Amino acid sequence: MNHQNLAAHWMPFTPNKGFKAQPRMLTGAKGMYWTTDDRRQVLDMTAGLWCCNAGHGHPHIAEAIARQARELDYAPCFGFGHPLSFELSERLAELAPGNLNKVFYTNSGSESVDTALKMALAYHHARGQAGRQLFIGRERGYHGVNFGGIAVGGITNNYKAFGQWLAVDHLSHTQDLGRNAFSKGLPEHGGIEMANELERLIKLHDASRIAAVIIEPITGAGGVLPPPVGYLKRIREICDQHDILLIFDEVICGFGRTGNAFASQTFDVLPDIMTTAKGLTNGAAPMGAVFAGDHIYDAVMASAAAGVEFFHGYTYSAHPLACAAAMATLDVYEQDGLLYRAAQGGEIADYFEQGLHSLKGLPGVIDIRNYSLIAAVEFEPLAGKPGASGSAVQSMAWEQGMMLRSLGDAIAMSPPLIIEKHHVDQTIGILEKSIRQLYN
Repeated sequence: MNHQNLAAHWMPFTPNKGFKAQPRMLTGAKGMYWTTDDRRQVLDMTAGLWCCNAGHGHPHIAEAIARQARELDYAPCFGFGHPLSFELSERLAELAPGNLNKVFYTNSGSESVDTALKMALAYHHARGQAGRQLFIGRERGYHGVNFGGIAVGGITNNYKAFGQWLAVDHLSHTQDLGRNAFSKGLPEHGGIEMANELERLIKLHDASRIAAVIIEPITGAGGVLPPPVGYLKRIREICDQHDILLIFDEVICGFGRTGNAFASQTFDVLPDIMTTAKGLTNGAAPMGAVFAGDHIYDAVMASAAAGVEFFHGYTYSAHPLACAAAMATLDVYEQDGLLYRAAQGGEIADYFEQGLHSLKGLPGVIDIRNYSLIAAVEFEPLAGKPGASGSAVQSMAWEQGMMLRSLGDAIAMSPPLIIEKHHVDQTIGILEKSIRQLYN
């Protein structure tokens, strides 16, 4: 490709001027590897953007999309339907925990979050508690980039230019380097104490004004922060005590990332509403899904007058091609056991964990944290350049044939669930070399 023809594309979450001066072009992908425009093979340790859980280019998924495009390329879901969306919904409801039996389709994680927030408001309105308008998110939480998501999210750069257009407050993040650095699995210290901060916020705002608490079971873009022991269960208990809904944002954690279909199953905490996207179609087609508890759906349906009960939806909700991709993806997950392959304590998760923590003691490394096949390595900030060390390691790793995700002074990994031990060995070798090169 002629790199002079890059001006028209305004790229997302990218330093556009820097990229266009030195492009990183991907031209193909198969399994665990990207192909670049200079024909290099680059190990994908991010599953695309946390989404290609079954690896790239799976033929069963590609064939399902092509077949569906020939049969029914599009169907509206406003007052009409197509059989595949109902079949997929039944299959997802069977996979989901507890009473999360109602599925609403979106096109992304950002749309899933805004849909979940609307569901929470609609639920309280249906019960005669329309005063519950306030949401509680968490510092460093990422909930997409729509206006609802950036309001409840806790990453300043995502909202400082746009404002926060919902009534919100935020719990503190859960990172505690003093007590929990170099944790393997769930950090041991401070879980109940951190969760109890929710009681303070409820006292401040009054429970009668709070619609829902929304959190990622494992914080993703905010730094990969597994919840301390007891944290999520205590959050659930407090929400129950005050009749506040709990929303789990599982856009990153869903579909096998924590060794179960969903992190709510891994951590044995049932939310009222759960957002998903990414791994739902293995990244092969844009799609998200919001799972609502029966009590949410039933309340909204029971209170509505004749006609439309929930004034919300998207032109491409339950798009036939996306439904076909999701059905095929679930086939692959089931046939290859991928939803459970990454279980903490399992062979590949243990090997990944051991490899990562072997980097402890390298110059500049101040923390390594992981749960299952999601991990971060955090670095000492470079002198005069706070937040730059992660991108520096990312760039060095890219030159050596590996894609990582930089998060300020950290790098994150969420490899496809098909990862094997030799991929882990390659990862650790490149990481060690990159870290030594930066902090020599």
